[in-house]
Amino acid sequence: MITAYLGLGSNLGDRKQNLARALELLSRQVVVEKLSSIYQTEPVGYRDQPLFLNAVCLISTELSPDKLLRLAKEIEVELGRVPSFPNAPRTIDIDILFYGDSVFSTEELTIPHARLTERAFVLVPLAEIAPDLVHPVNGKRIKELLDDLGEVAGVCRWAEAEEVVNRRQDVSSIC
Repeated sequence: MITAYLGLGSNLGDRKQNLARALELLSRQVVVEKLSSIYQTEPVGYRDQPLFLNAVCLISTELSPDKLLRLAKEIEVELGRVPSFPNAPRTIDIDILFYGDSVFSTEELTIPHARLTERAFVLVPLAEIAPDLVHPVNGKRIKELLDDLGEVAGVCRWAEAEEVVNRRQDVSSIC
């Protein structure tokens, strides 16, 4: 079994339900070992869109990186994501952040994720569940990468992981 980290995000429809459903579908083929809190985040790139809910999960899998990517894309389609422009609003986005300590790049997949070191909406939840994880390219721990960003704005804890997994209806914003 390989451990991998996935980033999940949603800003269309019932965002909490989208995250919960994505995790449910993922858990049919991988073992979801750990889930960060859920964070409400401002969009990056294209700013004229609703706020996101983001989380990071640690999984164990026997799927190859290509098969894990295929699974992620199938789940995105099943949950209503439609092809659009970069940084567009979406019902669900599932990104492979790390796959073991692998480093590689193909036309379809780059591991570690190419922009994770620039994105607070990834580093904040990742630092919550894996602060000492070492980036295999730059050798820095996740908590160091988060510190390198300086002041983090636009990322606010919204719910505990269990509230999304259990799909509770009484979640109020912590922001």
